[in-house]
Amino acid sequence: MPGPLDLGTRNKDGCMEKTLNPFLFLLLFVVFWISISIGSTPIAVWTGLFDWLSQQQSQEALIVGEIRLPRTLIAILVGAALGISGAALQGLLRNPLADPGLVGASQGAALGAATVFYFGVFASLGVFATAIAGLLGAMAALLIMLALAGSGRPALVIMAGLAISTIAGAALAMVLNFAPNPYAMQELVFWLLGSVSNRGMESLVVLIPAMIIGCTLILYQRRLLAGLSLGEQVAESMGLAVARGSRIIVLGAAILVGSSVSIAGSIGFVGLLVPHIVRPFVGYRPEKLLIPSALVGAILVCIADIFIRWLPPGRELKLGVLTSLIGAPFFVWLIWKERKRWI
Repeated sequence: MPGPLDLGTRNKDGCMEKTLNPFLFLLLFVVFWISISIGSTPIAVWTGLFDWLSQQQSQEALIVGEIRLPRTLIAILVGAALGISGAALQGLLRNPLADPGLVGASQGAALGAATVFYFGVFASLGVFATAIAGLLGAMAALLIMLALAGSGRPALVIMAGLAISTIAGAALAMVLNFAPNPYAMQELVFWLLGSVSNRGMESLVVLIPAMIIGCTLILYQRRLLAGLSLGEQVAESMGLAVARGSRIIVLGAAILVGSSVSIAGSIGFVGLLVPHIVRPFVGYRPEKLLIPSALVGAILVCIADIFIRWLPPGRELKLGVLTSLIGAPFFVWLIWKERKRWI
């Protein structure tokens, strides 16, 4: 029987889990409201939202509906996609240093987008060309990675993902090397740095379906993540299809990461950082980590974008640069922490 200390710890964790998601939803709404209220031009936000929803022509409706609202929603969706992907992959691979870039989806999406910038692929799709090419690039990287991984075991997934990331990165470097002009190269480099500015509501047409599909695939495998926390052999003894479930989780993560990169460029370290922030509040249970990680990821990316808009006017600091500046020291600390465990 569990002792009094064990019961107290379980009760505390259970109470925290029940209040965590409502608190994060409330915090996300606050951050959302701050985000659509921040800008170089002071406006009445309620008026702007009402005019935009009722399709009335006004300065407030234009600023809120065409500039601030899309930027905020994209930041939230991209952060949520990266957060839940990081939590799922860390649970699947049982590795606290796992990152969504491991599956090669980020590099594949970037390579797909580069074909649009340089070769005019999918020109007939207009504003959707970059997003569609990025998604196809991510899916191609995923299919090759799954073919290489074969059984879907964590070690093989990591090795195959690293191989695909390296190949896609080399191909992207070659595309940059043979850029037709310096302006095309500059445009792609700025896009790769990551940003949610200058994006319209049409980007949500790509992000929302990808979020629904990717999150559904990952959440459907929560029982597998719980079983894998006890070991792969234990999970198989519980009747869980480890190989098939692993592929489904990787597919969901690739869809989420690929859609995010295709819209906002590369925004690093969010998928690595967020699960470590949330994990102590859910009793270190990987299946309980998914939804809070999505919410915290959305909050962090939105806050980072707010911080960028608060900086003095001039050259804009890219969102991916800011998240890397914050995440890289944290990554070094994680490596040092893991190293000390093995000394």
